[in-house]
Amino acid sequence: MRTLIQRLYQLFSHEDRLLILMDADPDAIAGAMALKRLLWHRLAACVISYIRPITRPQNERMVRLLGVSLTPIQEINPEDFNRKALVDSQPDHHELFAGLRYDVIIDHHPRNPETRARLADIRPEYGATSTIMTEYLQAARIKPSLKLATALYYGIKTDTANFERPAVEADVRAFHYLFGFTRRPLVRRLEFAEFSTSMLVYFQAALSRYRIRHNRLYTFLGPVSTPDILVILADFFMRAGEISWTIVGGIYGDKLVVIFRNDGLRKNAGRLALKAFGKLGPAGGHAASARAEIPLAHIHDLAPNAQWQQWMEFIIRRVEG
Repeated sequence: MRTLIQRLYQLFSHEDRLLILMDADPDAIAGAMALKRLLWHRLAACVISYIRPITRPQNERMVRLLGVSLTPIQEINPEDFNRKALVDSQPDHHELFAGLRYDVIIDHHPRNPETRARLADIRPEYGATSTIMTEYLQAARIKPSLKLATALYYGIKTDTANFERPAVEADVRAFHYLFGFTRRPLVRRLEFAEFSTSMLVYFQAALSRYRIRHNRLYTFLGPVSTPDILVILADFFMRAGEISWTIVGGIYGDKLVVIFRNDGLRKNAGRLALKAFGKLGPAGGHAASARAEIPLAHIHDLAPNAQWQQWMEFIIRRVEG
């Protein structure tokens, strides 16, 4: 870590303007906050930008309670920044990430062979990017503030699902280290914002449409106002004792989004997502969690306005075929 922190610092000068990009969730927000803190007073400017609207209640509350300064990508010109970093993601994960040259990429998702940066620190064995960033802070001998420590603590907590998903000893060490700098009431306030009452209609639809096949629970919601509800429901259904997989689909904008979750016991969600949908669009993830985002234009079997039962059958065929 001492070598890595030295390499990180050597990349920048006081005249540099850094743009930190992310797809906002607790782990990504915390990671971006930590990178900005590491480079504090070492840059002329540093802006954290997110590529998609922040609609999930837990993300909205995290930004508000911790006072995180974020700017939507639509309100900035990336060319105004001579340095760029990507946190908790890689360039192939979204079209808005592609086409840019990165100085720093720090991530815990499986490495794409095309990922390139002057410093690319990719650790797919780690449960959270927040763990990696905590190690950077420790190597730099920076004690995190209450808000930064809480963000990193919460990032590890959410991405490991309270250590129910695969994690390594480094995640446990970072979690334990951060605990001493956090306040439990603040963490609880973040945890109690998983969904809003406006999302309950999706719970109703999912509960009325689910289908179980071979310990796999499938459901399809149709058009959704945010793909976050698919993630929430995939995690929700995993609480059923008889279920070892949940596969939740919906239409968001011009894409079919499918979320995969499993119990982590000799299974690989990322591999299954790639096998089922990789020929149609971006798909992949971790052993216990994955997603696919397929442009509707790539799906020739169904019209976008097809009945939910037809979409359900389409997903089941792709997964089990």
